Amino acid sequence: MTELEREEWISVLNLVPDEALRAVIDNFPADWIIKPKALPQAGLGLLKMRDSALGEPFYLGEFPLSTCWLSISTQDGKTAEGAALIMDDRIEQAEQLAICDAVLSAKLPGWESVAQLVSLGAERKQIIEKERKAILARTRVDFSLLDDAGDDDA
Repeated sequence: MTELEREEWISVLNLVPDEALRAVIDNFPADWIIKPKALPQAGLGLLKMRDSALGEPFYLGEFPLSTCWLSISTQDGKTAEGAALIMDDRIEQAEQLAICDAVLSAKLPGWESVAQLVSLGAERKQIIEKERKAILARTRVDFSLLDDAGDDDA
Protein backbone atom coordinates (compact mmCIF):
# COMPACT_ATOMS: atom_id res chain seq x y z
CA MET A 1 0.00 0.00 0.00
CA THR A 2 1.19 3.50 -0.69
CA GLU A 3 2.04 5.60 2.35
CA LEU A 4 -1.06 7.77 2.35
CA GLU A 5 -2.51 9.37 5.45
CA ARG A 6 -5.98 8.29 6.51
CA GLU A 7 -7.33 11.70 5.49
CA GLU A 8 -6.48 10.87 1.87
CA TRP A 9 -8.03 7.38 1.72
CA ILE A 10 -11.55 8.52 0.87
CA SER A 11 -10.48 10.88 -1.93
CA VAL A 12 -8.41 8.20 -3.69
CA LEU A 13 -10.95 5.44 -3.05
CA ASN A 14 -13.56 7.66 -4.70
CA LEU A 15 -11.48 7.46 -7.92
CA VAL A 16 -11.70 3.66 -8.04
CA PRO A 17 -14.29 2.16 -10.43
CA ASP A 18 -17.61 1.48 -8.70
CA GLU A 19 -17.54 -2.20 -9.72
CA ALA A 20 -14.16 -2.77 -8.04
CA LEU A 21 -15.33 -1.08 -4.86
CA ARG A 22 -18.57 -3.08 -4.84
CA ALA A 23 -16.65 -6.35 -5.39
CA VAL A 24 -14.46 -5.70 -2.33
CA ILE A 25 -17.45 -4.70 -0.18
CA ASP A 26 -19.36 -7.84 -1.20
CA ASN A 27 -16.47 -10.04 -0.01
CA PHE A 28 -16.60 -8.75 3.57
CA PRO A 29 -18.14 -11.22 6.06
CA ALA A 30 -21.94 -11.12 6.11
CA ASP A 31 -22.07 -11.52 9.91
CA TRP A 32 -20.59 -8.08 10.60
CA ILE A 33 -22.91 -5.69 12.39
CA ILE A 34 -22.79 -2.31 10.67
CA LYS A 35 -24.55 0.50 12.53
CA PRO A 36 -24.75 4.17 11.59
CA LYS A 37 -23.30 6.58 14.16
CA ALA A 38 -25.24 9.32 12.39
CA LEU A 39 -27.84 9.08 9.65
CA PRO A 40 -26.24 9.04 6.19
CA GLN A 41 -27.26 12.15 4.29
CA ALA A 42 -27.10 13.58 0.81
CA GLY A 43 -27.74 17.18 -0.09
CA LEU A 44 -26.05 20.36 -1.17
CA GLY A 45 -23.11 22.14 0.37
CA LEU A 46 -22.52 25.86 -0.06
CA LEU A 47 -19.11 27.37 -0.67
CA LYS A 48 -18.86 30.58 1.34
CA MET A 49 -16.20 33.16 0.46
CA ARG A 50 -15.36 36.70 1.58
CA ASP A 51 -15.29 39.63 -0.79
CA SER A 52 -11.73 40.96 -0.92
CA ALA A 53 -12.74 44.62 -1.12
CA LEU A 54 -15.37 44.94 1.61
CA GLY A 55 -14.87 41.66 3.44
CA GLU A 56 -18.55 40.79 3.01
CA PRO A 57 -19.42 37.08 2.94
CA PHE A 58 -21.06 35.67 -0.18
CA TYR A 59 -21.86 32.19 -1.52
CA LEU A 60 -19.77 31.25 -4.53
CA GLY A 61 -21.87 28.21 -5.39
CA GLU A 62 -23.28 24.91 -4.29
CA PHE A 63 -22.12 21.33 -4.76
CA PRO A 64 -23.53 17.85 -4.07
CA LEU A 65 -22.48 16.41 -0.73
CA SER A 66 -22.99 12.99 0.90
CA THR A 67 -21.90 11.96 4.38
CA CYS A 68 -21.74 8.70 6.27
CA TRP A 69 -20.36 7.79 9.71
CA LEU A 70 -20.70 4.19 10.87
CA SER A 71 -19.32 1.51 13.16
CA ILE A 72 -18.58 -2.13 12.40
CA SER A 73 -18.64 -4.91 14.99
CA THR A 74 -17.23 -8.31 14.07
CA GLN A 75 -18.20 -11.64 15.63
CA ASP A 76 -14.82 -11.90 17.34
CA GLY A 77 -15.45 -8.65 19.26
CA LYS A 78 -13.46 -6.16 17.19
CA THR A 79 -15.02 -2.77 16.49
CA ALA A 80 -14.08 -0.03 14.08
CA GLU A 81 -15.44 3.30 12.97
CA GLY A 82 -15.32 4.80 9.52
CA ALA A 83 -16.58 7.94 7.89
CA ALA A 84 -16.83 9.49 4.45
CA LEU A 85 -17.67 12.95 3.21
CA ILE A 86 -17.76 13.14 -0.57
CA MET A 87 -18.78 15.61 -3.24
CA ASP A 88 -21.39 13.30 -4.74
CA ASP A 89 -25.12 12.81 -4.28
CA ARG A 90 -24.96 9.01 -3.84
CA ILE A 91 -25.41 7.97 -0.21
CA GLU A 92 -24.55 4.36 -1.09
CA GLN A 93 -21.14 5.49 -2.37
CA ALA A 94 -20.48 7.34 0.90
CA GLU A 95 -21.52 4.23 2.88
CA GLN A 96 -19.19 1.98 0.89
CA LEU A 97 -16.29 4.37 1.37
CA ALA A 98 -17.00 4.64 5.11
CA ILE A 99 -16.97 0.84 5.40
CA CYS A 100 -13.61 0.73 3.60
CA ASP A 101 -12.29 3.44 5.92
CA ALA A 102 -13.29 1.42 8.98
CA VAL A 103 -11.91 -1.86 7.63
CA LEU A 104 -8.56 -0.38 6.66
CA SER A 105 -8.11 1.68 9.83
CA ALA A 106 -8.74 -1.31 12.14
CA LYS A 107 -7.20 -3.88 9.78
CA LEU A 108 -10.36 -5.98 9.84
CA PRO A 109 -10.52 -9.07 7.60
CA GLY A 110 -10.24 -7.95 3.99
CA TRP A 111 -8.17 -4.86 4.73
CA GLU A 112 -5.56 -5.96 2.19
CA SER A 113 -8.15 -5.66 -0.61
CA VAL A 114 -9.02 -2.15 0.54
CA ALA A 115 -5.32 -1.27 0.65
CA GLN A 116 -4.99 -2.42 -2.97
CA LEU A 117 -7.91 -0.17 -3.91
CA VAL A 118 -6.23 2.74 -2.14
CA SER A 119 -3.08 2.09 -4.20
CA LEU A 120 -5.13 1.90 -7.40
CA GLY A 121 -6.89 5.16 -6.55
CA ALA A 122 -3.57 6.84 -5.74
CA GLU A 123 -2.24 5.81 -9.16
CA ARG A 124 -5.34 7.21 -10.85
CA LYS A 125 -4.96 10.45 -8.88
CA GLN A 126 -1.35 10.82 -10.09
CA ILE A 127 -2.47 10.31 -13.69
CA ILE A 128 -5.19 12.95 -13.31
CA GLU A 129 -2.76 15.41 -11.72
CA LYS A 130 -0.26 14.82 -14.54
CA GLU A 131 -2.97 15.47 -17.16
CA ARG A 132 -4.05 18.67 -15.36
CA LYS A 133 -0.46 19.93 -15.21
CA ALA A 134 -0.08 19.27 -18.94
CA ILE A 135 -3.25 21.24 -19.67
CA LEU A 136 -2.07 24.08 -17.44
CA ALA A 137 1.33 24.13 -19.16
CA ARG A 138 -0.36 24.51 -22.57
CA THR A 139 -2.26 27.57 -21.36
CA ARG A 140 0.73 29.33 -19.79
CA VAL A 141 1.44 32.79 -21.22
CA ASP A 142 4.97 34.19 -21.50
CA PHE A 143 4.85 37.91 -20.71
CA SER A 144 8.63 38.37 -20.95
CA LEU A 145 8.31 39.45 -24.59
CA LEU A 146 6.30 42.49 -23.51
CA ASP A 147 9.32 43.82 -21.61
CA ASP A 148 11.41 43.72 -24.79
CA ALA A 149 8.88 45.74 -26.79
CA GLY A 150 9.71 48.97 -24.97
CA ASP A 151 7.73 52.16 -25.23
CA ASP A 152 7.89 53.20 -28.89
CA ASP A 153 5.12 55.79 -28.54
CA ALA A 154 7.35 58.34 -26.77
